[in-house]
Amino acid sequence: MAETVKLSGALTLDSICRVQAEVAGRLSAPDLLIDLSEVSEIDSTAISLLLHWQRDALAQGRRIALSQPPANLTSLAALYGVEAFLPSVQG
Repeated sequence: MAETVKLSGALTLDSICRVQAEVAGRLSAPDLLIDLSEVSEIDSTAISLLLHWQRDALAQGRRIALSQPPANLTSLAALYGVEAFLPSVQG
């Protein structure tokens, strides 16, 4: 069963260091689900961070998936052409 990390509030340049520090200790889970259902704001910094986490996970044979990504995340990912690199699950 995947370990779940629930993010909330803004995931923007102003909060990214705090979010990264909060999640750092849980990134070593072999199967991690990042719940974005309570994220209120996203910018390109969030895309960068999620891609970084995904790249590291793949390099180490781990899996990361996104749960309930907000519409602005999916539209930004599509705009940048990286949506295939941010796998999401329904739920």
